[in-house]
Amino acid sequence: MDLIIRNGRLVDGTGLPSFFGDLGIRDGRIVHVGGRIPGSATREIDAAGRVVAPGFIDPHTHFDVQLLWDGQARPALEHGITTVIPGNCSLSLAPLKAEHRPRLVGMFQQIEEMPDAAFDGAFEWTWESFDGYLEALRKKLAVNVAPLAGHSVIRLWVMGDAATERAADADELAAMQQLLRQCLEAGAIGLSTSFVDVDENLQPVPSRYAHFEELDALAAVLGEYGRMLQVVPEFYATDITLARVDQLAELSLKHQIPTTFSPLFDSAAVPDNVARVLARVSEQMARGARVWPQVQTRPIDISFTFEVASLLFAFTPGWYRTMRLPREQKIAALANPEHLDGLINEAEPDGNIERFDTIRVRAVIRREDAGLVGRTLGDIAAERGSTPARVMVAISLANDLQASFLAANLGHNDPARVGPLLAHPMVHIGASDAGAHIQSFSTYGDTGYLFSHFVRDRQDFTLEAAVKKITADTARIWGISDRGLLQPGLAADVTIFDPAIIDRGDEEAAFDMPEQGMRYVRHARGIEAVIVNGELAWSAEAGYSSAHSGQVVNA
Repeated sequence: MDLIIRNGRLVDGTGLPSFFGDLGIRDGRIVHVGGRIPGSATREIDAAGRVVAPGFIDPHTHFDVQLLWDGQARPALEHGITTVIPGNCSLSLAPLKAEHRPRLVGMFQQIEEMPDAAFDGAFEWTWESFDGYLEALRKKLAVNVAPLAGHSVIRLWVMGDAATERAADADELAAMQQLLRQCLEAGAIGLSTSFVDVDENLQPVPSRYAHFEELDALAAVLGEYGRMLQVVPEFYATDITLARVDQLAELSLKHQIPTTFSPLFDSAAVPDNVARVLARVSEQMARGARVWPQVQTRPIDISFTFEVASLLFAFTPGWYRTMRLPREQKIAALANPEHLDGLINEAEPDGNIERFDTIRVRAVIRREDAGLVGRTLGDIAAERGSTPARVMVAISLANDLQASFLAANLGHNDPARVGPLLAHPMVHIGASDAGAHIQSFSTYGDTGYLFSHFVRDRQDFTLEAAVKKITADTARIWGISDRGLLQPGLAADVTIFDPAIIDRGDEEAAFDMPEQGMRYVRHARGIEAVIVNGELAWSAEAGYSSAHSGQVVNA
């Protein structure tokens, strides 16, 4: 055998009780599960005291760009992830005509807060078609990729500027259908669309101009292949979300396709949202529809600097426009008393200072400001006889816009509500957004948080049930037939972890992007080793390996 993992606690993804034994791998496939394997192998790993599980599958990422300059999708592997699904929220890097590249980059920068460093000089655009993108992607993959095709780029390809002006006509619908077929034939696992996102000019993305007839026509093509439709609904409005659930159910039943929507999260501002949405999902599932809500494990935290326009300011247009100015103009605007007064009046109307009161200073570059780290803006403002918003601007300017701030626990932070939600049989654990917002907050930590907080601490799940949720269940929902279980004959994607210490891990600012661009990275705790298609891709002892055993996988 090529690899034997010995003495492990085998949690095979079925949800059944774990058992102890060895796992044997040959030619990238599992060939033995349980019991003692006689003899030796080229490589052996002693997993005594550790869990041996199928590799985790992350269904909602935006690694589309990063995979071109980082085939390891850092830090995904460190968190036990062996398969990622990029291309969500109507955005993918193909199919895309050369003249539309700037528009797509603008959408990625606006919606996913991706910096210039992720694009500028990071890779060479050598493709327009979906199969051309996958060819570029395959060169250095260390993780498996099951990519979605984005509705907005399909619309842009067929309609050009009219994609953000009107509904499609019959000829354009037929052209979009054929283009989607080409994407699915090339390896796309499905189609993503969005009803909420906006471009860099704060205008609706192309998918939002589509009438239902267009979505129905594209769903019909998905039905030819049995592929997934992923949707971002109007999650901020429960009644509209319910209507979207009904719409997805009709598409699912009519075309016999799986559908999923994200995000669904618990919020004190709308306390009955989750219960109402899940009740409607249950009704539609009882009819035979497949409508899977995606729920993240971690609370909603947003970290930001004034260098990048954060989504935290999306509902204060004056701030958002200022954040999008070129750097020197931005500094000048923030330092202009008259302009600043306008921003303060918008952020703190009628003297209401609560908006920024609890935001904490996360990091500074000036040594003399080091004592501010960890303190709230409200506390600092009281000390200075100022307001939180003014203090935030002052600290940012003093630190050349490189001070960072943390708005923590903005929602989805009540474990007593989130735990049962995650354990709900119709909830699909996902919505990590990994690869996006990389200068605002670290999007990873979902798997470690699941096992540390909801399995070990709160016991909302058994260990076996939690593993099943992020392996076999995800593979089944997405139609990935040869992964998600420890069974002979299946692909050898394996994660080994210590259940006593696994956690979401520590976050750090890393300068590992092209052109030394900074991003936040969360390093996992308790993951021991990750095997992708039979090759050791990452280990706690040696870090990332030189293996490039990742594959493009689809339904």
